[in-house]
Parts: sequence; structure tokens; C-alpha cells
Amino acid sequence: MSKALNRLTALEVKRISDPGMYHDGGGLYLQIGSSGSKSWILRYTQLKKTRDFGLGSMRDWTLAEARERAVKVRQMIGEGLDPIAEKQQRMAQLVAERKESERSAKTFAQCAAEYHESNKSHWKNAKHADQWINTLTTYVFPAFGSKPVSLVDREMIREALLPIWKSKAETATRVLQRIRTTINYAAARGYCEGLDSQQWSQLKISLPKNSKELEHKHHSSCPHSKVGALVKKVDEGTSSQIVKAVFSFIILTACRSGEARNAEWGDIDFDHRIWTIPKERMKASRPHSVPLSGAAWQILEALKATSGYVVKPKELIFPNAKGLPLSDMTLTQVLRRMDLDYTMHGFRSSFRTWGAEVAHYDHDMLEFALAHVVGDGTVRAYQRSDMVEKRRILMEDWASYVAVEA
Repeated sequence: MSKALNRLTALEVKRISDPGMYHDGGGLYLQIGSSGSKSWILRYTQLKKTRDFGLGSMRDWTLAEARERAVKVRQMIGEGLDPIAEKQQRMAQLVAERKESERSAKTFAQCAAEYHESNKSHWKNAKHADQWINTLTTYVFPAFGSKPVSLVDREMIREALLPIWKSKAETATRVLQRIRTTINYAAARGYCEGLDSQQWSQLKISLPKNSKELEHKHHSSCPHSKVGALVKKVDEGTSSQIVKAVFSFIILTACRSGEARNAEWGDIDFDHRIWTIPKERMKASRPHSVPLSGAAWQILEALKATSGYVVKPKELIFPNAKGLPLSDMTLTQVLRRMDLDYTMHGFRSSFRTWGAEVAHYDHDMLEFALAHVVGDGTVRAYQRSDMVEKRRILMEDWASYVAVEA
């Protein structure tokens, strides 16, 4: 570069203080702002448009360094590149890389806390909301809470659960579900790839069986092999036909007691044999569809016959003598009269254990059949007509198992 281009000297650059633009040559300017700040600008023309490209503050770049930077930018312009567009592209790439780095660095504990914070208001029971995060804090965070969620694998999960899998079987089962919810949430947010259904199934297989510990610890759950005989015994007992009907219906649909006791005829799709429970009556505050097995459908048909096939949408399916919902105690008394320590809610566990250990159904399908909250994508999948039919097969298999064991 000829000397004519280097119009400024290092000493002049230090001494000049009046606001303005001072040309060094070749489009390189020293720009002094009204506040006295000094920076380097390269002014150039490209496609008949004059533009200014910032080369940085004089605090960071000397005159000699600014000239070197100006040479590189002029070379870019000579090659037909737009230095401003190139800089913006680099900045956008750096921002994207930083965001990606932040996403991949999200720890399991951060993801769990984030999910809990955004969803705790939807839990009807504040105590349950606290237990959700507290169990993870106690049993999981010490093991891999500080690990990036993208690095959490099924072996880490197994190692965390092993110490409590048998000694605290019920808690361990819930912790596993909460780990899965957290990882599904993290995958949905782009923090990790997540684990597929096969890996979750393999994890369950790798853990020792704890069904006996669950049954021993909680007498409220009837062993699935005894459910059929119990249904038969109730059916042959002295309870009213309505009580016998709702007792069997709850077991065959694996629903919560209150969902059946408050069921209305308007909930039933007679054309497709589906019972849709409105969100107002659901624990998770979202509607839930139950494909009805042949045995469950026969219960409804028998009740319709006793009413002369005249039913009203808002009429209860299983009313007491006064036309009001049956109380949960009515069903509990049926069990107590037989000297059994089970609860109606425990039959959901009977169904869940049978589905996993005997029928080997997919985890998500069983969870959705119980109206447990699983990933939103799974919810949508199992609400599609084809998945409804697959769940109908599940309920038919359960009904057949109960009938055979009777």
C-alpha cells in the first residue's frame, strides 16, 4: 500500500479529540463521537451503495491493526462478498451455537425443576405436586441430577433405582415414572434425544421383579390372579344389582371409582362402544376415552334393559336408590364384608401389573389406559382411531383374563 493512503499517524490519532470522521485513506476512517469515543470505520461502495463497516474501537485496535483489518475487508469486497452480511451470518451462527450449547448442557435436575414449575398448578393436590419433585430430589438428583440430561442413559436410571426398587417398591415405581416424564419433557424441548419405548422396556426387564414387594407392602392391591374369582364372588353375593354392576365395570375398565360412580349415559358412544369421561371428572383434567370390552358392554346393555331402554344423557348409569351417585364407601363395604383389605383403587394396580408382567403390553399403552399423564405426542397417538382399537384389544384381553381366572 502506498504511503499516500496512510494519512494519519499514531500520534495524531491519540491527539485528535474533536467529533468527526478522519480519513486515513482507502476508505478507512477514525470516527470520533460526540462523547469522545473513538472507533474505526471502513467506508466502501458495493452495488452502487455506500456502506460503513465497523472495525472496532480504538481501545482494542491500534492504527496499524485497523489498517490490517481494512486490508482483509477490502479483499472480501474484491471477491464479491458483502462483509456486513458475512459478519451478520457469523454472529447468527455464534448465537445458534451458544443456544445449542446451553440446551445440551441442561442438567436432569434443571429439566425436572422446569417441568415441575410449569405444571405444578395443574395438579389438583398440592401435596402430590410437592412429592413429585421431592422424590426426584431424594432418590435421583444425588445419582445424576447434575448430569446433562442428554447424557442420562438407562444404566444410570437403573443404578439410581436399584437401592429402592424392592425396599420401597411403590415409591420406586413412581420415581421411574417421574424420571420418564422428565426425559420426555427434555426431549420435547430439544434438550436431548430422549429414550424410545424399547429402551424403557429394556430398563424394566433389567430391574428385578418387585410385584411381590408391591403386593406385600400394599394389601390394597388385589393380586391380578385373584381378581376373576373376586368378581365372581361379588356377583354371587347379596349386594344390589347396581352395586354388582359398577363393581365389575370399574375392574373391567381399570377406571377410578369416582369416574364410574359419576358416569352418565351421555358419556357413552353407543355406535363405537366407547366411554368418554369428560375432563371435569378426570384427575388430570383432560377427557379420557375407554374402549369397552364385550363384558363391560354387556353390563351397560343389562342396565339399559332394566330401564326399558329409555335413558337420558344426564342420567347416572349407576345411581343409588335416591338417584344420586353411589358413595365410595358402598363399594369398600362390599370388600370388607368378605374380610378383604383391598380397595377399589387397588384394582388399577392389578390391571397394570397384569398388563406388564403377563400380557407384556407397551408401557405407554398401559399408562394411557389408566389415564396417567404421558408425553403429549403419545396422548395424541393413543387417541387416534387405530390406537383406540389397539386399546380395545387390551381391554378385551383383560376381560378374558378376569373371566378365565374366575
